[in-house]
Amino acid sequence: MQLFYTPDIAPHLKSFVLSEEESRHAVRVLRMEAGQQVQLVDGRGGLYTAVIVDAHPKRSVLEILRVETRYGTRPYYLHVAIAPTKQIERIEWFLEKATEVGIDEITPIICERSERKEVKVERLNKIMAAAMKQSLKAYIPRMNEPLGFGSFLDQRTEGQRFIAHCGDGDKQYLSEIIEPAGRYTVLVGPEGDFSGAEVDAAQRAGFFPVTFGASRLRTETAALVACLEAAIRNRRY
Repeated sequence: MQLFYTPDIAPHLKSFVLSEEESRHAVRVLRMEAGQQVQLVDGRGGLYTAVIVDAHPKRSVLEILRVETRYGTRPYYLHVAIAPTKQIERIEWFLEKATEVGIDEITPIICERSERKEVKVERLNKIMAAAMKQSLKAYIPRMNEPLGFGSFLDQRTEGQRFIAHCGDGDKQYLSEIIEPAGRYTVLVGPEGDFSGAEVDAAQRAGFFPVTFGASRLRTETAALVACLEAAIRNRRY
């Protein structure tokens, strides 16, 4: 079954016209024809089963057969605030894998030691959309615009809050203190780690220091480990 991303679809619709990009992929690349069934996801938990009525390379028409809402809903909510890496390909890798494993929201944070100050949110959304389709999920993570570290701390975040850093001080394993079926926010710093002042500020703001083990992990690896530990703790990976 082929899966297509259709963010403009709605549960009440009986028919739907694929975008030119998705129509071209279906008809020109996949050689799909009228009568074949496809599945659509809206990125909000909706999974639609449809049949091709008109296999047009620019505007393929589909008939909606059935709809399943909240498909693949997970019992927890994970928000990772991560410093963009100098090589943007590493963050792109993280977003692809995190979407496959399970993540709900990402905020790029600009820290004192950040080597990259900006990201192209539109491109990152496309990477996550592709990963969503590849992994047969119906939810696309929310990608926020970059924020300064202090501005992020000023925002209200619900649930458990953690900061992963390599500095000295008492830290616990994330897997040991994360509560099942909860909401989590995890801060992951840049290649040079958070500064001491940032760690102190985060702890004053209610972020608990955590570790992922004795090995020093790359930024994107640490963030992915956070996704894995949340998934395993909730038995949904």
